[in-house]
Amino acid sequence: MSDFRLLVGKSAIVTGSGRGIGKAIATLFAQHGAEVVINDIDAEVAEATAQEITDAGGTATVCAGSVTDAEFPDRLVKTAAQAFGGIDIIVNNAGYTWDAVIQNMTDEQWYAMIDVHLTAPFRIIRAATPYMREVAKKEIEEGRRVHRKIINISSTSGVAGNAGQVNYSAGKMGIVGVTKTMAKEWGRFNINVNAVAYGFIETRLTQAKEKQESIEREGQQVALGIPETQRQMAAKFIPLGRGGTPEEAAGPVLFLASPLSDYVSGAVLLVTGASYV
Repeated sequence: MSDFRLLVGKSAIVTGSGRGIGKAIATLFAQHGAEVVINDIDAEVAEATAQEITDAGGTATVCAGSVTDAEFPDRLVKTAAQAFGGIDIIVNNAGYTWDAVIQNMTDEQWYAMIDVHLTAPFRIIRAATPYMREVAKKEIEEGRRVHRKIINISSTSGVAGNAGQVNYSAGKMGIVGVTKTMAKEWGRFNINVNAVAYGFIETRLTQAKEKQESIEREGQQVALGIPETQRQMAAKFIPLGRGGTPEEAAGPVLFLASPLSDYVSGAVLLVTGASYV
């Protein structure tokens, strides 16, 4: 029987893959044959996800830590290279929201979103240069074409703006600029660089704020979610009538990571249930 898995023999880094969309992406990649580095700021959560993948017959290793730490990107890419012999796919997914209207937003809130959604992916891509660009140069000299993939996770807040999220929107639009620039810089090395801009996906970031769940960032508790009334209103503006699931969000990323997208680069794929089109 033919093997219809799309990522056999590939290695992938997925940041923020202990939960939510990142976990769904990593799990789907593993189901399609990829060896995956699981990253989360919470080591226990990352280990649990890696164990789930391993128990299901996949291959995963863990590199826990915050992508915003300046020294972390080097450790992350070295983990993948040492564990799997190279890096074929990077998914810059890690992130969260810290909302306020601009007159109430602090510098700390602003820089927190820029750091996680823009600076961290920049550093990770830069750190991956020896394992992607330099390896590709040798392959090209040998007459071989091997495609590698970078997928940056953006948002409709980035491409269309969203009240109360000037910091998040700036970071998510900034990563679109990084995507398009890297597609031009690294295209000649057979490295495809694309972005996925999500609309309303059911995760901790979009759950009801009334659940009072939060995450700790540098000693502060940052509330997660949005008010239930806004959740219900948001669904009314989605032509498909509902938010997407993490598993539905993962499918387009698999496409961009696979050979099916070898001639797709510099694109921003809207995954929105037909909103924002």
